Amino acid sequence: MVSTFSRRAHAAVEVARADPMRFVDRVFFVYGTAAATWLAFLLIHQLLTSGWRHIWAFIPFWLIVTYLLLPRVHSVLSRIYLPDYFIGRSRTREGLLGDPVNLVLLGSEDHVHTAMLRAGWHRADELNLTSGWRLVAATLRRTTYPDAPVSSLFLFGRRQAFTYQQEEQGNPAQRHHVRFWPAPEGWLLPGGRRVDWLAAGTYDRAVGLSLFTGQVTHRIAADIDVERDHIVATLTRPESGNERIGVEVLASFSSGYHHRNGGGDRIRTDGDLPIVDLRPLPPASTAVREQIEADRAEAGQRRRVPLTLAFGVLVMLLRVVAGVVSVNWLIGLGSATLATLPIVRPVADLLGLSDAATYATVIVIVGTFLATYLVLAGFVYAGYGWARTSVLGLSVASTSLWTVMWFIEVSERTLALNLVGTAAEIMVVLVLSGDIARLYVARRRIARQQLRATRPTRPTRFLARR
Repeated sequence: MVSTFSRRAHAAVEVARADPMRFVDRVFFVYGTAAATWLAFLLIHQLLTSGWRHIWAFIPFWLIVTYLLLPRVHSVLSRIYLPDYFIGRSRTREGLLGDPVNLVLLGSEDHVHTAMLRAGWHRADELNLTSGWRLVAATLRRTTYPDAPVSSLFLFGRRQAFTYQQEEQGNPAQRHHVRFWPAPEGWLLPGGRRVDWLAAGTYDRAVGLSLFTGQVTHRIAADIDVERDHIVATLTRPESGNERIGVEVLASFSSGYHHRNGGGDRIRTDGDLPIVDLRPLPPASTAVREQIEADRAEAGQRRRVPLTLAFGVLVMLLRVVAGVVSVNWLIGLGSATLATLPIVRPVADLLGLSDAATYATVIVIVGTFLATYLVLAGFVYAGYGWARTSVLGLSVASTSLWTVMWFIEVSERTLALNLVGTAAEIMVVLVLSGDIARLYVARRRIARQQLRATRPTRPTRFLARR
């Protein structure tokens, strides 16, 4: 046991030496998870001990547990017990097993787009704030949204390249949809068959809550073989115009099984895997070609900033707003009252500050913190790694201070005033310590380096103008 622990400790030290920032990110990751757990406990504690006047605490408690804490737990556990190789299942962002791969194709990307458009499918929009809000509104109003976005699933560590869907009776809550991933270069199916595309098709039957996280999500129909056969049928029907495509079925490619997907929905399959050969397709018509190019241009405008990181920046702005409210309250207290606060008085006595100096110092410190937070939000949005690390450090320091205030039993009014700000900072730590934020700032750093490398020097520019 000692030897095993020693080896693990040595491995952790080597990781820290090889990539110090990755090690720092892991520290922030652990802190954010622990802080979210503590905040959830605090909210439910208020609800249970203070009566119905704190019933509002259930809403942030549910949001924190379902959208922040449980995904973190699933992410850690899935890395431990799920194999990191192809087993015929996609993965959710948290690493849970998602929808099964129940269709593979041969052909180019243009072949896939041509066949799907001819068969009456619509390419789904990219998921962002605009399309997400439009989907929610269309679902609530039961109005049509044929290009509604879908959530992200991952295969070979990559998000789906694109998704096609068909609405049922103009209702985006009920739809056929199929995600597509390109096969890695040189990759073969178990058994040795080469394919170009893998796909996972399911049918959304309603909107509900995920069994594993409690998040709002689409619930799928259990019999995914029906959806698989529906996709193949739409591709091969004579009126689609997809003449000469071939379909071969690998019978019992996997064992038939009953299971659940990442949202907790039951799934069952017989294990058969159709291989659709799109290579003999006739050329696309002008109308189909124009639609492919239009969809490609729209997809090319995919958000530069990941949705998760954009949400983190938005939470930073909300934290500044909450801080401004807190500052106004502090100003309204006056110097004499502010200097008597339990968290302020010991520090003021230690430094020998008068009430007026204590008042000014507290206002300046809080104001500087909020101004710095606001400026850093812009740099985080632009993808600067130092800004992300700075925000993480500030948020950890601020939430730790608030935790100390809670343990030394500072007045409930003082704690409640900054509860929203502290919750926002914990959410910021969770968002910015994740892989999405880390990879985003890494990509932006590489892009800036490449831009500087290709930018001509001043003498070159001058000579070019001459």
